[in-house]
Amino acid sequence: MNLAVNWSPFHAHIHQTLKTRGLLPQGCRVLVGVSGGQDSLALMCLLADLQPHWQWHLQGIHCNHGWRQDADANARFVVQTLAAWQIDCAVVTAEPPPQGEAAARQWRYGAFYRVACRDGCQAVVTGHTASDRAETLLYNLIRGSGADGLQALTWQRPLQERDPKVQLVRPLLNCTRAQITEFCQTQMLSIWEDSTNCDRTYARNRLRLDLLPWLRQHFNPQVDRTLAQAAEILSAEVDYLDTQTDLLWQQCWDTSHHCLDRRVLALAPLALQRRVLYRWVKQIAPRQIRFTHVEKLVVLITAPNRSQTDPFPGGAIARVSDPWIEILQTNPGDSLHQDDSETD
Repeated sequence: MNLAVNWSPFHAHIHQTLKTRGLLPQGCRVLVGVSGGQDSLALMCLLADLQPHWQWHLQGIHCNHGWRQDADANARFVVQTLAAWQIDCAVVTAEPPPQGEAAARQWRYGAFYRVACRDGCQAVVTGHTASDRAETLLYNLIRGSGADGLQALTWQRPLQERDPKVQLVRPLLNCTRAQITEFCQTQMLSIWEDSTNCDRTYARNRLRLDLLPWLRQHFNPQVDRTLAQAAEILSAEVDYLDTQTDLLWQQCWDTSHHCLDRRVLALAPLALQRRVLYRWVKQIAPRQIRFTHVEKLVVLITAPNRSQTDPFPGGAIARVSDPWIEILQTNPGDSLHQDDSETD
């Protein structure tokens, strides 16, 4: 990669985005996730071209999920491509292959974190685009997510919760997939075509291949960008709500008895009541709590003394012991208060 030869308006756009948002400090060690598809290769190409200005230390990582017969060939393609650009690339293979998209994502981000820590990288960079952000918003909306889920795919966050030393960074969030395709064509980048991207068994592929094209045709040709902008707006609002939730939590949480003061909660807006109660009940069943569970707790804010809910996932119940709302574990030996903080 050569800055003078490959500089383009798109390079200038990414350079300005990085500068304005402070995403990748000058001279930092950067681990780039490279699948071999157009988004990740365009990202690596852009960063390599910009590297003389920023003085980053770039290296790649390819995660082989072991799902496809051509997975090993895909890994070799990525290593060879990056080697031609004089960039080292680690390959991590899942053993056994993860079952499902959620498990694959968890394994992949764990691999990113381990390699980043091993090699002293301050940032892990992925090629998520505005189109990915639009798909995520729609996917989470259909599944019933609140604002937190709809603002998913933020520009930057800790790769692992409570460990800010490795940041997950997404520099392409204001670029659509169409823009990336055009860039790859003008740069004559060789792309590895992943056959699973056309497999409509996966819900995300159905959104990408069926729903979004239909929305572009019948509602808004720029729907990717407008949905991504909606996610950006929600991101700022979620940050504000999180700050207010922290303040309310400190006012109503009794550390000694692990219960909430419903007198304080009753004075707060409903949005903050729900967020505090969700934070609390999520300690019981982090992956199973739904809106209906939170609403059962909201009712207890004004319910008569000794009122209680039916069991939450895991068996615990919430009960009013005026002026407190407490959670009682109905399964002997289960631990309820292992961690008073929010989990991802």
